Amino acid sequence: MSSQVLIEQTSGRAFAALVRAHAAATRRLSAQLSADHGLTLSDYEVLLRLARAPDRQMRRVDIATEVLLSASGITRLLDGLEQSGLVERAACASDRRVVYAVLTEDGLGKLREASGSHLAQIDELFRTRLDDDELAGLTRLLLRLDEGEDELTCEPPLD
Repeated sequence: MSSQVLIEQTSGRAFAALVRAHAAATRRLSAQLSADHGLTLSDYEVLLRLARAPDRQMRRVDIATEVLLSASGITRLLDGLEQSGLVERAACASDRRVVYAVLTEDGLGKLREASGSHLAQIDELFRTRLDDDELAGLTRLLLRLDEGEDELTCEPPLD
């Protein structure tokens, strides 16, 4: 077998393992977050991004880009959060085509309430499988694949 084929097999296996690990972790954490707080991981991520945004608001199109959802996907997600009173719509004063999603006080409270158990579940998921050195190594490796510049934390801001 040529070295190129071995490299491709190794890369393919690494990618498949990454995708499978992501799917398993996402399934588990999403089920726990939903059962405990009635939120999906995508809901949590949107609330978290809004909590970190200036004035706790973002253009809906920007949220879609950041959480990797289509325009229709973010509309459905935000509609659900709006119906729950966690997010509200706001118009842009300078451009009527722009619509903002704004985190409500209830939304911030829900995020903070959910973050405690969610962060504990993330910690339990990783710490039962990896020691500190392995976690640090995994983080370094994944950061080398990451092209984003987002802050890497699941915790909401304190202010």
